[in-house]
Formats: sequence, C-alpha cells, structure tokens
Amino acid sequence: MKKIVIVGGVAGGASAAARARRLSESADIIMFERGPYVSFANCGLPYHIGGDIRQREALILQTDESFDQRFNVKVKSHTEVMAIDRENKRVRVTNLLTQEQYEQPYDVLLLSPGAKPLMPPITGLTNPYTFSLRNIPDMDAIIAKLESQTVKHATVVGGGFIGLEMLEAFHQRGIDTTLVELADQVMVSIDKEMAGFVHAELNERGIDLKLSQKLVEVQSNEAHTGHNLTLQLDSGQQVLTDMLIMATGVAPETGLAKQAGLKLGELGGIWVNGHMQTSDPSIYAVGDAIETIDFVTKTPTLVPLAGPANRQGRMAADNMLGASESYQGTQGTAICKVFDLAVGSTGKNEKQLKRANIAYEKVYVHTASHASYYPGAEIVSLKLLFAPDTGIILGAQAVGKDGVDKRIDVLSVAMKTKMTVAQLQHVELCYAPPFGSAKDVINQAAFVATNILRGDIKPVHFDQVDNVTSKQLWLDVRKPIELERVGQIAGAINIEVDELRQRLNELPKDKEILVYCQVGLRGNVACRMLANHGFKVKNLVGGYRTYLFSQK
Repeated sequence: MKKIVIVGGVAGGASAAARARRLSESADIIMFERGPYVSFANCGLPYHIGGDIRQREALILQTDESFDQRFNVKVKSHTEVMAIDRENKRVRVTNLLTQEQYEQPYDVLLLSPGAKPLMPPITGLTNPYTFSLRNIPDMDAIIAKLESQTVKHATVVGGGFIGLEMLEAFHQRGIDTTLVELADQVMVSIDKEMAGFVHAELNERGIDLKLSQKLVEVQSNEAHTGHNLTLQLDSGQQVLTDMLIMATGVAPETGLAKQAGLKLGELGGIWVNGHMQTSDPSIYAVGDAIETIDFVTKTPTLVPLAGPANRQGRMAADNMLGASESYQGTQGTAICKVFDLAVGSTGKNEKQLKRANIAYEKVYVHTASHASYYPGAEIVSLKLLFAPDTGIILGAQAVGKDGVDKRIDVLSVAMKTKMTVAQLQHVELCYAPPFGSAKDVINQAAFVATNILRGDIKPVHFDQVDNVTSKQLWLDVRKPIELERVGQIAGAINIEVDELRQRLNELPKDKEILVYCQVGLRGNVACRMLANHGFKVKNLVGGYRTYLFSQK
C-alpha cells in the first residue's frame, strides 16, 4: 500500500488527491490543510463580498467529511506540517486546535502550500482596518468589518486581479473607492495601451485612480470623527479612508521546502522538473509555490493561477503512481472582469518580450463581437504579438464587453500548437449574426499580421506618433465629423478615404505618408491605394482608437 501525503488542499493539492484515488483504490492518501477549508473557490471571494455570489456555502467545494466520503482521502484541516524528515520519510505535524504533535510517514510527498500575500514594510500597516484577501477567513473578516461599521470610503493598494475585483465589490456596496498603484497602469499582465481601456472604465465608474504612486505610511485616526485611516503617498497626497485592502501581489510559500533543504529556483519558488518532482525524487510540488517553465521564453516563471495548479496536481498524482507525464509549460492565460469589461491575455506581453530580448511584431484590431447589424454587438479590442520572421504567435491581449474570453481561448490553443498568423487566417470559427462575424476578430488580426509579414503594409505604431520627421506627413482618412467627435493627431491633414483617389494631387510624393483612420481598416484601404500610385506609405496599426486609449 503506497502512502501518499499531501500538504495543502485547494486547487493543486485537492486535485492531486482526487486524481490519485481515481487511479488507485489501494493507496493510503492523507491531506493536511492548516486552514479550516480543504477545498474552496478562492477566485470567488471578491464576488461574495460584492454580492454577486450570495451564498457563502457556494464557495466551499468540499469539506473534510465529503472528501473522505467520495474519495476515501483522510483530510486533516486545522493541521500544519511543521517539518519534513527526508531521510526517514516522515513529516512532523501539529494540530492547530489541540496543539497535539505527531509524525506521519510517507512514501511520496506532495507540497501544495500556495502563495502568501506580499505585505510591504509600511509604517502603520498593522491596524484593525487593513486586510488582505487570500482565503475564506480573510473574506469573513472583511465582511464582518463592513457589516459592523459604517464604511463610506475604501482604498485598494494594487491594481492586479484581486485589487480590481475588490474595487468592483466595494462599488457594488455603494462605497467610494480609491485605487493606489505603483506602476503607471493597472493589470501589468497586459500592455499600457490596452490597460487604457480599463483606466477609462474605472474613471467612468467614479474610481479615484492614483497611478505611479506608492503608499509610504498609514496613520490610524482613532479620535478622528471622519475616517479611520490617513494614507500618506509618496507624491505628497493624502487619502482619508475607512478600510484598506492590500493587494500588492503574492510570494511563493517556501518555508517548508527551505526547512527540508529542497532546491529553490532563481525566482524564489520551489524548483521542480518536468514531472513535478523537487530535488528530492520522493517529493513533488505544484501550484503557486513552484517555478515552472514559461511556454514562450523557456525560462523559469511564477504564475499563481488556478488552472495551471489544477493541471499540475493531476499530473503529479499520475507520476506519483508510476506514470511519466511531462508538464508543457505555462502560458499564463487569464481573464478578469472589471465592471462591464472583460480583460484577457495569454502568452507574453510586449514588456516581457523586450526584457527577454525576443523579437516581435504587433497588430491591433477593434471590431464587433458579433455581426454589427445584429443588436448587442460590442467592440473587442485585440492585440496580437508574433515573431517577425516565422509569424509564430507569442501572445495576445483583448478588452471588451463581450466575446473576449472565446477569442483569448482560441489564441491560447493556437499558441499551444505553435500556429503562425498565416495559418490563423484559415481558422474556421462559428458564425451566425448573434454569435460572431463572417470575418471574426481572430481572422482579422491574422489578416493584418500576415499583410505586414508579406510586406503588403508597412506598419507605424501608436508609440511612434510623436516622432514624425520633416520627411513624413500624417494623413487622416476619416470623416470630418469623426475628428470633431474624438479628436485627431496634431498636424494631420484630412482627406476622406472615399475622396482620396480624386485628391491624390494634394499629397507630396517626396514625403512618406503616415495614414490613419479610426481602427485601421480604412487606413489599410488608403495605404494600398496610395502605394499603387507610387507613394511611400505606412498605416497606423489599430488606428486612432489605439492611440487615443494609450493616453488614458
């Protein structure tokens, strides 16, 4: 009988335990969880705070008893593994309710301790009004404070997934909210021009958005009749608030691995090989605590997402019971709801590709989520990154109110199979007016990318708008009413695309014409027309819309 001991439940550990039982009815499986809940939906916590998920019980996926009944896995919650004795293959365990200590032998050990919230060393951060959100007890504490005291204003520090979801939760409760973010954008998993759409949504919702600012001190206002805390920012600004949520990221939980002398990776996570084995072949590790290999760069990465953790747990169980499955790397495919917007991404963003010295090209398309003539169509703004020589897809980002998830999912699969943008042109996707377009967002992005690779169109990008030389000229081919409504690039001349053929004599042939329209489509038409008449031309990829939101 093989003894399998699992440290930590939730995504990775619980998945491994269930998979191990499905593979072997004879294995002796025990799972230790230091918290009160062995399997819960931690991604759903902000949505219960905001009221979208009304029943707290809906977040509890399995209890100790239900896990035992269904899978015959001995679950010990409120129990912490304190140390690993690798030589004798034992773990030292403490029952946190009774303080009883004992040893548990294992044949194979799986570590799934997860990640812990990063709490920066800020003066005054320890107070009754400051919280982080990692588990159900954290959620309960936040709700208890909201229900026991009048909270008129809340501040969230950190503009990642949890921070943005908590903004919406507070907003739904009618609480004024400030977001403080050290970077010059929210959601650093996407690029700044794409984050501009999120910034616009937050501003529209009345969120007090403070970018490129750092929280440096927290003061408790016990005698203050207005707000509980005063937050001092490095810009000199102060924020008066009643509740503070610290959502400044997470770090791998590696204390147990360090104690056991297991190898850590260069980023500080637990090192594992492709089979999810640590430097001790009898000890496996999965989830937010480990370093995996990035699918694109082939370098170590930390990706605290539930999807990879679940797949790693399943694979580790297979390998602990004799298989030889290899993990294929992490793409970091993710999506976040920000009020009415969905923001999704897969693979690498532009900043990451630059840091990794990987050559890339990029295109933007802004087109309808389904046939524009059918009611309810919304604009999907998509950025596609690809290799300039092979056309292999390196990453994608999308923002919109509808259809973002399916586009990112398609591109995630395309990346996994190493498709090129030329091949992506030919992907057949569902089409009927309520669901899509005959030329889907995916296909259109591939068309633009392939045009660039073939040299049919020479691109100019939004971040080059202000670097025009005396030998270049901006040409705006939109209707004059569009310019009045949304603005234009300084110094551009305006000739509508439908009048362009008759007004070619107004354009100088000794200058390079930089063409743009609202989203890039009419600009492409104009570019081909001008090129066929002997002009030197480039098209602003993604049009004025991309440039406009890059300024948000």
